[in-house]
Amino acid sequence: MNLYEISVKDVSGKEVLLSKYSGKVLLIVNTATHCGFTPQYDGLEKLYEEYKDQGFEILDFPCSQFLNQAPESSEEIASICKLRFNTQFQTFAKIEVNGNQAHPLFTYLKQQVPFDSKTKKGKIKPCIFKKCRERFSNPKIKWNFTKFLVDREGNVIDRFAPSVRPEELSNHIEKLL
Repeated sequence: MNLYEISVKDVSGKEVLLSKYSGKVLLIVNTATHCGFTPQYDGLEKLYEEYKDQGFEILDFPCSQFLNQAPESSEEIASICKLRFNTQFQTFAKIEVNGNQAHPLFTYLKQQVPFDSKTKKGKIKPCIFKKCRERFSNPKIKWNFTKFLVDREGNVIDRFAPSVRPEELSNHIEKLL
Protein backbone atom coordinates (compact mmCIF):
# COMPACT_ATOMS: atom_id res chain seq x y z
CA MET A 1 0.00 0.00 0.00
CA ASN A 2 1.11 3.56 -0.62
CA LEU A 3 -0.31 6.92 0.43
CA TYR A 4 -2.00 7.55 -2.90
CA GLU A 5 -4.07 4.35 -2.63
CA ILE A 6 -5.78 5.54 0.55
CA SER A 7 -9.14 7.26 0.42
CA VAL A 8 -10.60 9.66 2.96
CA LYS A 9 -13.95 11.41 3.28
CA ASP A 10 -14.50 15.11 2.86
CA VAL A 11 -16.84 16.96 5.24
CA SER A 12 -19.87 16.04 3.13
CA GLY A 13 -18.99 12.32 3.27
CA LYS A 14 -17.71 12.04 -0.31
CA GLU A 15 -14.73 9.70 -0.83
CA VAL A 16 -11.50 11.42 -1.90
CA LEU A 17 -8.59 9.35 -3.14
CA LEU A 18 -5.29 10.82 -1.94
CA SER A 19 -3.85 10.33 -5.42
CA LYS A 20 -5.57 13.68 -6.04
CA TYR A 21 -2.56 15.18 -4.22
CA SER A 22 0.11 13.32 -6.18
CA GLY A 23 3.02 15.64 -7.02
CA LYS A 24 2.31 17.96 -4.07
CA VAL A 25 4.16 18.42 -0.80
CA LEU A 26 1.68 17.61 1.98
CA LEU A 27 1.35 18.46 5.63
CA ILE A 28 -1.19 16.08 7.18
CA VAL A 29 -2.47 17.15 10.60
CA ASN A 30 -4.93 15.76 13.14
CA THR A 31 -6.69 18.75 14.67
CA ALA A 32 -9.32 19.80 17.22
CA THR A 33 -11.33 22.98 17.65
CA HIS A 34 -11.21 23.13 21.47
CA CYS A 35 -7.58 22.26 22.19
CA GLY A 36 -4.77 24.33 23.66
CA PHE A 37 -3.01 23.90 20.30
CA THR A 38 -6.01 25.14 18.28
CA PRO A 39 -4.35 28.56 17.73
CA GLN A 40 -1.92 26.65 15.47
CA TYR A 41 -4.59 26.97 12.80
CA ASP A 42 -3.30 30.52 12.30
CA GLY A 43 0.23 29.25 11.66
CA LEU A 44 -1.03 26.49 9.40
CA GLU A 45 -2.94 29.01 7.30
CA LYS A 46 0.16 31.21 7.04
CA LEU A 47 2.19 28.22 5.80
CA TYR A 48 -0.53 27.40 3.30
CA GLU A 49 -0.67 30.96 2.00
CA GLU A 50 3.10 31.13 1.67
CA TYR A 51 3.63 27.84 -0.18
CA LYS A 52 0.35 26.84 -1.89
CA ASP A 53 1.40 28.30 -5.25
CA GLN A 54 4.54 26.12 -5.15
CA GLY A 55 2.64 22.85 -4.82
CA PHE A 56 2.01 22.65 -1.07
CA GLU A 57 -1.20 21.40 0.53
CA ILE A 58 -2.38 21.00 4.11
CA LEU A 59 -4.80 18.17 4.83
CA ASP A 60 -6.74 18.80 8.05
CA PHE A 61 -8.27 15.79 9.82
CA PRO A 62 -10.33 16.71 12.90
CA CYS A 63 -10.17 14.13 15.66
CA SER A 64 -12.09 13.99 18.92
CA GLN A 65 -10.15 11.15 20.55
CA PHE A 66 -8.28 13.43 22.93
CA LEU A 67 -10.69 14.63 25.64
CA ASN A 68 -13.46 15.15 23.06
CA GLN A 69 -11.87 18.41 21.93
CA ALA A 70 -13.57 18.33 18.51
CA PRO A 71 -17.20 17.72 19.55
CA GLU A 72 -18.83 19.36 16.54
CA SER A 73 -19.85 17.66 13.30
CA SER A 74 -17.38 17.64 10.42
CA GLU A 75 -19.35 20.37 8.65
CA GLU A 76 -19.41 22.55 11.76
CA ILE A 77 -15.66 22.10 12.27
CA ALA A 78 -14.95 23.15 8.67
CA SER A 79 -17.15 26.21 9.17
CA ILE A 80 -15.42 27.14 12.45
CA CYS A 81 -12.01 26.85 10.78
CA LYS A 82 -13.03 29.09 7.89
CA LEU A 83 -14.81 31.70 10.03
CA ARG A 84 -12.48 31.81 13.04
CA PHE A 85 -9.10 31.13 11.41
CA ASN A 86 -9.80 32.01 7.75
CA THR A 87 -8.47 28.63 6.64
CA GLN A 88 -8.44 27.91 2.94
CA PHE A 89 -6.83 24.46 3.08
CA GLN A 90 -8.89 21.27 2.95
CA THR A 91 -10.68 20.09 6.10
CA PHE A 92 -11.86 16.49 5.95
CA ALA A 93 -14.38 14.45 7.93
CA LYS A 94 -13.62 13.63 11.55
CA ILE A 95 -11.58 10.48 12.05
CA GLU A 96 -9.85 8.45 14.72
CA VAL A 97 -6.06 8.30 14.70
CA ASN A 98 -5.43 5.59 17.31
CA GLY A 99 -6.95 2.28 18.34
CA ASN A 100 -9.03 -0.31 16.51
CA GLN A 101 -11.04 2.36 14.68
CA ALA A 102 -7.98 4.35 13.53
CA HIS A 103 -8.35 5.52 9.96
CA PRO A 104 -6.05 3.63 7.55
CA LEU A 105 -4.36 6.94 6.66
CA PHE A 106 -3.08 7.47 10.18
CA THR A 107 -2.20 3.81 10.60
CA TYR A 108 -0.10 4.15 7.45
CA LEU A 109 1.50 7.44 8.55
CA LYS A 110 2.47 6.02 11.95
CA GLN A 111 4.00 2.95 10.31
CA GLN A 112 6.08 5.08 7.94
CA VAL A 113 7.41 7.49 10.59
CA PRO A 114 6.72 6.17 14.07
CA PHE A 115 8.61 8.90 15.93
CA ASP A 116 8.59 12.67 15.80
CA SER A 117 11.60 14.57 14.51
CA LYS A 118 13.03 15.16 17.99
CA THR A 119 13.36 11.45 18.73
CA LYS A 120 16.85 10.03 18.35
CA LYS A 121 15.80 7.32 15.92
CA GLY A 122 19.24 5.82 15.50
CA LYS A 123 19.87 5.46 19.23
CA ILE A 124 17.01 3.09 19.99
CA LYS A 125 18.30 -0.38 20.75
CA PRO A 126 16.54 -3.32 19.11
CA CYS A 127 13.74 -4.68 21.27
CA ILE A 128 13.67 -8.36 22.04
CA PHE A 129 10.33 -8.35 23.85
CA LYS A 130 7.13 -8.30 21.80
CA LYS A 131 5.55 -5.50 23.87
CA CYS A 132 8.63 -3.30 23.36
CA ARG A 133 8.74 -3.99 19.60
CA GLU A 134 5.05 -3.12 19.25
CA ARG A 135 5.54 0.14 21.13
CA PHE A 136 8.38 1.30 18.91
CA SER A 137 7.06 -0.04 15.60
CA ASN A 138 3.81 1.92 15.66
CA PRO A 139 3.60 4.39 18.55
CA LYS A 140 0.34 6.15 19.10
CA ILE A 141 -0.31 9.73 18.24
CA LYS A 142 -0.04 11.48 21.57
CA TRP A 143 -2.32 14.49 21.03
CA ASN A 144 -3.99 16.86 18.61
CA PHE A 145 -1.89 18.71 16.03
CA THR A 146 0.61 15.96 15.31
CA LYS A 147 1.96 16.78 11.85
CA PHE A 148 3.24 14.51 9.08
CA LEU A 149 5.28 15.94 6.20
CA VAL A 150 5.02 14.13 2.84
CA ASP A 151 7.15 14.72 -0.27
CA ARG A 152 5.91 15.04 -3.86
CA GLU A 153 6.25 11.28 -4.42
CA GLY A 154 4.07 10.38 -1.44
CA ASN A 155 6.92 9.44 0.90
CA VAL A 156 6.30 10.29 4.53
CA ILE A 157 9.42 12.29 5.41
CA ASP A 158 8.92 13.33 9.02
CA ARG A 159 6.56 13.52 11.97
CA PHE A 160 6.33 16.55 14.24
CA ALA A 161 4.95 16.65 17.77
CA PRO A 162 2.00 18.90 18.62
CA SER A 163 4.36 21.29 20.41
CA VAL A 164 6.17 22.03 17.14
CA ARG A 165 4.59 25.22 15.82
CA PRO A 166 3.75 25.41 12.12
CA GLU A 167 6.19 28.31 11.70
CA GLU A 168 9.03 25.95 12.63
CA LEU A 169 8.31 23.79 9.58
CA SER A 170 9.18 26.33 6.86
CA ASN A 171 12.72 25.03 6.28
CA HIS A 172 11.50 21.44 6.07
CA ILE A 173 8.79 22.38 3.58
CA GLU A 174 11.14 24.51 1.45
CA LYS A 175 13.58 21.59 1.08
CA LEU A 176 10.79 19.48 -0.41
CA LEU A 177 9.43 22.18 -2.69
